[in-house]
Amino acid sequence: MSNQQYDAIVVGSGISGGWAAKELTEKGLKVLLLERGRNIEHIKDYVNANKEPWEFPHRGLMPTQEMLQNYPVLKRDYPLNEEVLDYWVKDKECPYTETKPFSWFRGYHVGGRSLMWGRQSYRWNKWDFEANLKDGYGVDWPIRYDDMASWYSYAEKFAGIQGSLEGLDVLPDGDFMPAMEMNIVEKDVAAKIKKHYNNERHMFIGRSANITQAHHDRTNCQYRNRCWRGCPFGGYFSTQSATLPAAMKTGNLTLRPFSIVTQVLYDKNTKKATGVEVLDATDNKTYEFNAKIVFLCASAFNSTWVLMNSAHDVWADGLGSSSGELGHNVMDHHFRCGANGQAEGFSDTYQYGRRPTGIYVPRFRNIYNDKRDYLRGFGYQGGAGRGRGADIAEFTIGADLKDSLSVPSDHWGMGVMAFGEVLPYHENKISLNKNVKDKWGLPVLDMDVEIKDNEKKMRIDMMNDAAEMLEAAGLKNVNTYDYGYEFGMGIHEMGTARMGRDPKTSVLNGNNQVWDAPNVFVTDGACMTSASCVNPSLTYMALTARAAEFAVSELKKGNL
Repeated sequence: MSNQQYDAIVVGSGISGGWAAKELTEKGLKVLLLERGRNIEHIKDYVNANKEPWEFPHRGLMPTQEMLQNYPVLKRDYPLNEEVLDYWVKDKECPYTETKPFSWFRGYHVGGRSLMWGRQSYRWNKWDFEANLKDGYGVDWPIRYDDMASWYSYAEKFAGIQGSLEGLDVLPDGDFMPAMEMNIVEKDVAAKIKKHYNNERHMFIGRSANITQAHHDRTNCQYRNRCWRGCPFGGYFSTQSATLPAAMKTGNLTLRPFSIVTQVLYDKNTKKATGVEVLDATDNKTYEFNAKIVFLCASAFNSTWVLMNSAHDVWADGLGSSSGELGHNVMDHHFRCGANGQAEGFSDTYQYGRRPTGIYVPRFRNIYNDKRDYLRGFGYQGGAGRGRGADIAEFTIGADLKDSLSVPSDHWGMGVMAFGEVLPYHENKISLNKNVKDKWGLPVLDMDVEIKDNEKKMRIDMMNDAAEMLEAAGLKNVNTYDYGYEFGMGIHEMGTARMGRDPKTSVLNGNNQVWDAPNVFVTDGACMTSASCVNPSLTYMALTARAAEFAVSELKKGNL
């Protein structure tokens, strides 16, 4: 590559990296976007986007013995799926070690997990940014909701978030597109819950990054619910559909796939980064690229891996490790428990299309006057539906099967699953395991994390409260479940390079700058100081846009 000098380098092309590339290029910077995996072009490379179940060798859903063998991590939960298998990392090529169990589901390609994410998009509330300070876990966030509100709006307006305005402090409204509609059973259940709990619990349509109106050369959602295969309409937000086209349009972006960033290059004299070192995944050659600023957006653990693998001659544990917090305070959202039941009295109704979102019940524990024997709280996602075909074994083959599939099932079902906050425990950590190397000869990460009594107590309420609400709404045959949770299954890994107010107790300041190298910014999940209980991606978008605005301003002032 002839030009190896840029204004900015962005490492990683997922949700955060795509946003960084868009913001920095639109502000006039020449940007190099580095992605360790292959390129995936919008529309052209969505090879399974229009396939029907019968067009997959094994109907799309059933993992084969070969898949189970080749994907020992992915098989632990739902991501092992024929429809999107090529989007997930091959476990054996990119190993890691587990002092304690951790399910790490990764997407190494242009767009990262923005192609496969669940698209649920929620603002944090004011209490989320204050929780650490008030209950003494972790460190205080260096920012508050008021610092983020305008950036949430900015991100929502560009990404396109559908949702309803509810006027709740616990889940602030945003700048939404017209909301998708709940079905008849969900509306009934929502009304009954609201009445039963005296307007203290709420159920409404899940806010998601699916557009309901044409938006920035993207076509509105077609209700196919095949989002994670890649949408040829651009109906949901991804790097490919939204931020990358915007960045490319400026003429200021250079995209380089197959580029594994091995370290941030650091100048001891200036105490700043000078660029990055890259291992080309195709020819195994090493390259250096220089820039005035570096944005690490490689996903929470990989951004921290890069820091850990950098500046060892200054800090034994890597760039950003001077506080002793680099790699610590791993968080996720624990889930896989809730309840389901049957709704009676709606035999003459059915649902429309394949809506790509469900319902949401915001947190109601440990807020206002509620006090539990654990800290923080949880929310619910779920939905109601009516399948097809009779639930009779004799009707599962031949002509009887075909006939049964032409009529709705006998009843509507509804289920809700809880997502709970994990506290930022210092002892939950990742570290470099230099005794184990990947296929490129690079040290791998070791995972040493677990949930504790606080989360275990919370899970009891997560399950029982779900059943109580469904029963209060009149559902029958209500069953609870707890399928168990292993760290990482939420695919919301956070922490390891947290923001804070003091360089002695945090890795980043309130502008996402590494204390030890102020021209290095980390804006993905690594930066999170606490986890809340809502999906985090919208917060990454807002934090990235905010940090980019600050970085460019500081560049212009000559401070970086």
